[in-house]
Amino acid sequence: MLLHPTLEKLNTLRFTGMAAALDEQMQMNSLTDMSFEERLGLLLDREVTVRETRRLQTRLRAAKLRQDSCIEDIDFRHPRGLDKSLALRLAGCDWIRERNNLIITGPTGVGKTYLACAFAQKACREGLNTLYLRTTKLFEDLALAKGDGRYLKLLKALAKADLLVLDDYGLVQLGREQRHDLLEILEDRHGLKSTLVTSQLPVDHWHEQIGDPTVADAILDRLVHTAHKIQLKGESMRKKKANLT
Repeated sequence: MLLHPTLEKLNTLRFTGMAAALDEQMQMNSLTDMSFEERLGLLLDREVTVRETRRLQTRLRAAKLRQDSCIEDIDFRHPRGLDKSLALRLAGCDWIRERNNLIITGPTGVGKTYLACAFAQKACREGLNTLYLRTTKLFEDLALAKGDGRYLKLLKALAKADLLVLDDYGLVQLGREQRHDLLEILEDRHGLKSTLVTSQLPVDHWHEQIGDPTVADAILDRLVHTAHKIQLKGESMRKKKANLT
């Protein structure tokens, strides 16, 4: 068998996984013990694995997660009111496939962003397109987009994500433009995609924080009423870790 021309053709066709697996097979002493079908199956398995890994890396880059966290590393021992059974159930991502939302609230430092990024990372692993944004940065980007003509394009991009993570919501009172922007985003996603929101502000204070009662009703109707909720409490985990060093 002319190995090198075959490897070159596989790489040209971007079957890099098959090429690597074939090169390894040709160096195996037990090559003659495998049938053609077995060898072909191993080549295809490698190609599938390589392509899945590549797609996952692409989704993770596009998600722009703030923290490199994952479900398997969540600390359930820290006393912060995190229900392990609920967290593991949500990690299955069925709530995203069912187009529901998730709200994580609690004081600063208890791990809201970590949890949000862990759920988002799991969504990427499940083949779902995810986008992470700090809410204050989102409003800044939307304001700039209105000035340079990218506003509708940005709204369209936000609407496409299977899971949109809005981190640190509620740090400041919403203005008229911000209320409008948030309603537009949630309207585009309502019943079609899932949104995850983290906030230090309890949900029952959101209506006042939004400001306009009519717009607040519309926003909460699209976000809160179809949302799973995780309410964290307790001492800052960052403070605890600092005391241990």
